[in-house]
Amino acid sequence: MENKFGTAKTELVFRQYADMIYRIALHNLSNSSDAEDILQEVCLTLMTGSPPDDEPHLKRWLIRVTINKCKNLKRSYWQRNRESLEDYTHLQAPERPGIPDEIYKLSENHRNIIYLYYFEDYTVPEIAEILGKNENTVKSSLQRARKKLKSILTEEESN
Repeated sequence: MENKFGTAKTELVFRQYADMIYRIALHNLSNSSDAEDILQEVCLTLMTGSPPDDEPHLKRWLIRVTINKCKNLKRSYWQRNRESLEDYTHLQAPERPGIPDEIYKLSENHRNIIYLYYFEDYTVPEIAEILGKNENTVKSSLQRARKKLKSILTEEESN
């Protein structure tokens, strides 16, 4: 795995053309995640392949490699056989009421306990088992979280 340019030159070339490579991949694939994957693959090819030394040929080489990688991805078994999540939107659970922003002002521990208790309808013993804590600890944390949440709500009402 010998790098023809050397690490510094490869990094410089990649930084110079990364936006162009990403845009070409995005245009060909219409998916930002796939375009990011192609960007990484082109970088690996730049590091391990035999790119031309002169600037105009290098740019054309990168464009060609990007387009070929996009074509390979489109032909891949994974790409041909995957389904969009959009096809399954009818299977979504009914919307639950949104989580109030005030809950995010609690500590992570209190927030998790409140969420599990009120939004996921777990009991205290179940929460204790999920979080690996003692039931009494969960009860006291739930009580503290309620008090803290109440103070946050009353504070915001007064503002």
